Amino acid sequence: MRLTRWIMLVSLSLACVGLMSCSKEAPKDESGTPKAQTPSTDNSGAGAAVTAAQGQAAAGGLVPLPITLPKPQFTGTPTNLKGVTNLEPPLGRARPDFLAPADVTNVALNKPVTSSMDPPIMGELSQVVDGDKEATEDGLVDLGPMKEWVQIDLESPQEIWAILFWHFHKQERVYFDVVVQVADDPDFITNVRTLFNNDIDNSSGLGVGTDKNYIDTSEGKLVDGKKEVAQYVRLYSNENNLNDRSHYLEVEVYGRTPK
Repeated sequence: MRLTRWIMLVSLSLACVGLMSCSKEAPKDESGTPKAQTPSTDNSGAGAAVTAAQGQAAAGGLVPLPITLPKPQFTGTPTNLKGVTNLEPPLGRARPDFLAPADVTNVALNKPVTSSMDPPIMGELSQVVDGDKEATEDGLVDLGPMKEWVQIDLESPQEIWAILFWHFHKQERVYFDVVVQVADDPDFITNVRTLFNNDIDNSSGLGVGTDKNYIDTSEGKLVDGKKEVAQYVRLYSNENNLNDRSHYLEVEVYGRTPK
């Protein structure tokens, strides 16, 4: 009888040891209370890559436009803006990235350019799309006084995501009646769409605009293309606050072949 009871006690002890080895007890603090468990974090390169990929997927696969800016020519608060109204306030920081699909590029580079003044008073029209946007006299295209325009033939319909352009950013100045339009034909008769217009009194005869005047800087003016599909891009201006000229340094059109 005693032998049988001893065998039963040994069996129960072994069973308890087996159960303890199969389950991990939660760590306890000094009072004996189990501690809360913190999930592990993957800080490896693979984990970071997954996070970046997830962020890109969340943004719809969009990436910043591959913009290269010219050198800044002035800093501080502009002082030569007497009489300028409807002026947008300075952003106070760099312009946020404009996101677009990875296959969007500058489809205006070295494309044919025409103008309301041909030849210009100074420069060549081809300089408007030659990639040089530095604020130098050599790169400046002067279209003369009053309302003038430059036009770019993209040579095929393009899905336009953004239009970026520079007038003359060597000094603090504001160009008036800036209007950006796209169309299906070179005469701007068929399917004309206005993407930007700060002519608030319709002095240029292109309609009353609701956009604001702005100070030309090395960042240029970026206009949302709204994914409009068009072959021709036209930009108007009507003198500036320092003189009666309309100038252009560069125009970039970011787009791609329509899907």
